[in-house]
Amino acid sequence: MFQLFLRARTHNFLKDRFGGEQTFRARSPERDAETDRTRMEAIMIAIDDALHAAEREQSGLNRRVEDVLARAAVTFGNGDDEYLEREALDNHHQDLFDKEILNGQRRLKELGASIAHFKFLKAAMLSRFPEFRPPASSAN
Repeated sequence: MFQLFLRARTHNFLKDRFGGEQTFRARSPERDAETDRTRMEAIMIAIDDALHAAEREQSGLNRRVEDVLARAAVTFGNGDDEYLEREALDNHHQDLFDKEILNGQRRLKELGASIAHFKFLKAAMLSRFPEFRPPASSAN
């Protein structure tokens, strides 16, 4: 109990000696608005960066899948019974092309869904904070 009284007296002594009355002070509304804008801008930049990265990956992967499809078509042949007379090495290459094409198409589907989600996040962010105006560089 003695320690509580001592602590209170010490606190009062230090307050009187060094600080007097400390009053509560809030930040200005302008500073609050700037802090909020900075937070929203950071989120929008992150969404835009993720969106652009996914779109670039989708574009590059789409070109590569089209290239593999073209190479597979060339090695596939055009005869009705080509698959009966095909050599084992050609069958192996066809299997490899098939795996690459399936993996590429699977990833393109995933990227399409991700891009749609990122666009939704961006639209939701702009609709929830209508007063926020994104910088000109990220307004896509």
